[in-house]
Amino acid sequence: MLAGKSVRPIAQNRRARYDFFIDETLEVGIVLAGTEVKSLREGKASIGEAYAGESRGALTLFNSHIPVYAAANRFNHEPRRPRSLLVHRRERDRLLGLVRREGCTLVPISLYFNDRGIAKIQLGVARGKRKLDKREDAKKRDWQREKARLLRDRG
Repeated sequence: MLAGKSVRPIAQNRRARYDFFIDETLEVGIVLAGTEVKSLREGKASIGEAYAGESRGALTLFNSHIPVYAAANRFNHEPRRPRSLLVHRRERDRLLGLVRREGCTLVPISLYFNDRGIAKIQLGVARGKRKLDKREDAKKRDWQREKARLLRDRG
């Protein structure tokens, strides 16, 4: 999340930091239908398998799941439809260049409403981790946990 902001996440991709090295993060807007916003306000969404990429020259979020809004009956949205992301042209070109040239992936980290009530996604520019990297991270995490336990018991 952004420092100093009071936002409650709707959905988080907790595996993103486990599976990828996150080089940088940025906040982007998302184009939603009315029933999607109502479903998000109920706290129902999943971005665990989602990723961002290019579709017809625009930055698009694929494979995110926002369930149908029960009260909307026939005016509902498609739960897994591709959703456009809102970024400045220069930023979009830079991100798509990273994806094409350097093999980076755009991974959504969290989905939330900002202070003004607008739905935002925190995107991470990510590089994949190998199994060895994941093991090293697990060792570091275990050591930090053990160190905190030792300091707590000692003091």
